[in-house]
Amino acid sequence: MKLPGPAPSLNLAEFRGRLADAEETLRAIRSGEVDSVVVAGEQGPQVFTLEGAGQAYRVLIESMNEGALTLTADRLILYANQCFARMVKYPLEQVIGSSISRFLSIGDRATLCPLLKRPGKSGSKIQVLLNAGDGSHLPVQISIRPLEGSGLNSATIGMVVTDMTEARRTEELLRALSNRLVQAQEAERGRVALELHDNITQLLCGLLVRSQMLADNLPARNAPAKHEAMKLSEMLGETAAEVERISRNLRPGVLDQLGLVAVLRDAGTKFAERTGVFLKLASVQLPARLPADIELSLYRILQEALKNVEKHARASHVTVSLTKSDGIVQLIIKDDGTGFDPDHHPTGQNGKGALGLLGMRERATYVGGTLKIKSTRRAGTEIAICIPLR
Repeated sequence: MKLPGPAPSLNLAEFRGRLADAEETLRAIRSGEVDSVVVAGEQGPQVFTLEGAGQAYRVLIESMNEGALTLTADRLILYANQCFARMVKYPLEQVIGSSISRFLSIGDRATLCPLLKRPGKSGSKIQVLLNAGDGSHLPVQISIRPLEGSGLNSATIGMVVTDMTEARRTEELLRALSNRLVQAQEAERGRVALELHDNITQLLCGLLVRSQMLADNLPARNAPAKHEAMKLSEMLGETAAEVERISRNLRPGVLDQLGLVAVLRDAGTKFAERTGVFLKLASVQLPARLPADIELSLYRILQEALKNVEKHARASHVTVSLTKSDGIVQLIIKDDGTGFDPDHHPTGQNGKGALGLLGMRERATYVGGTLKIKSTRRAGTEIAICIPLR
């Protein structure tokens, strides 16, 4: 079927006739009554085929709740269903024959073009914003699949466009819930830490003093009892120190009093003493305290990262770097351990490893930052956190 082209001058009857022909052509394309279209262009007539688009197939595609497109190699839309037209808020006749680039931002075009040139046998997916006719933007996921074409102007790319508005809204709600859980967790940690420090530690210290007095007052001739009393004092001292360590990990007082650099140095020193792994801390002298939520998030991420190094990495050296430049604070934790595949998180026992990495990422997101992981087998791991200062 050939599309009627424009004429230099038409009387009213001829114009109405050609308009009726054009409307009938568009109706036939939408209903699946044609399988090829001739489009007049600057380089002469071009034939575009719609192979395999039978009536039943068209009815199925039109009933989808997702947008469906077929494109030529140069991104011209040969077919679009009504759902996609509703997404971009243009009449269907203005969508078919236009370029997919018309509905994308410059940045999204640059990302999509390489995928259209080499979609791969299994296809690919990308999330972009569609530019709608009313000026709004719609978040969508585009699934790209190569099609079997038989000619230069045949459809070579198939697309399924999924509206991600509800998915984004759900993701935001889940993130808000996660943030509230983190806040509640930190508040509970602070309460427990205070209880341990102010009550349990003081009681243990009182027992330690009384047991020491008992050991001192026992006569020398009662050597076995005196020895047991001294052992009891040692055990009470160790218990008090352990409770104090737990309290400090739950809510480090040095963070509130001295700031992020001091608590990073303290955590690194204790990690090296406990594990025997050499740790180097390189940090700038921050001119002012960072916001409390950022300091706490960076400290918690460091805690989790060092815990992973201790349990899984089998590293001999760890480097912790803290820098601040152009309104961005960056924390990098790097080890020379066994490494892993970041695309397949090590789950450890009961999936705790993957949850640890997820928790670090969520803490970075909570304060408006990003967390990137670079790791390869037997080549160590690097975790980089970048947070813009508000």
